[in-house]
Amino acid sequence: MPETVLKTVDLTKVYHTGAIEVLALGGVSFEAAMGDFVVILGPSGSGKSTFLNIVGGLDTATSGSAFYQDHDLTRAGEAELTRYRRDHVGFVFQFYNLIPSLTARENVRLVTEIVDHPMPAEEALALVGLEGRLDHFPAELSGGEQQRVAIARAIAKRPGLLLCDEPTGALDCATGVLVLEALQKVNRELSATTLVITHNVAIADMAGRVVMFANGKVASSRINETRKPASQIRW
Repeated sequence: MPETVLKTVDLTKVYHTGAIEVLALGGVSFEAAMGDFVVILGPSGSGKSTFLNIVGGLDTATSGSAFYQDHDLTRAGEAELTRYRRDHVGFVFQFYNLIPSLTARENVRLVTEIVDHPMPAEEALALVGLEGRLDHFPAELSGGEQQRVAIARAIAKRPGLLLCDEPTGALDCATGVLVLEALQKVNRELSATTLVITHNVAIADMAGRVVMFANGKVASSRINETRKPASQIRW
């Protein structure tokens, strides 16, 4: 069996707004192995993004535990979480967050300059099919191409954990499929444990495992016996 690299036990997150408490996560237990491709579904407010932010070291839990390999994320201080994010985690968000004045190559190089064993920017961009767009600025790229630059930037640090929050949310089907193909290829070739949050139920067909969140908890989990290639996903 593949090694478990990510594990949470009874993960809870409570936000306080004045005297009001909002329960964002209500005891989430979860495991993922090296190279897993997990799609996390659920309505807005179900806790998906809060969960992703905690396992990505962007937020802290109220109680429970979260581990990535030997990193105890729920006991880590801010400096340790910063190192964890830098060395182990790649993030892909719905909006690309590229720097407009930098080319695709330069946007990716921003990451390669702060890690020890980076992938060359050119290699990362080639992995997502953009070897012919290295010196184009974001304004010269389509939305799907910009998102693939964002994926290249995320993977250039060779992360063990790739976290994607609505990566196709701003894209049409044809463009979104190209982005999903890039994610599938990265997962396969780099063996990065990949978690994809989405409202889009169709994307679940390409996952190895599908986890449904509801009301801050894991409502269900299933294994896909047959996975669709991203090229066959339609919505």
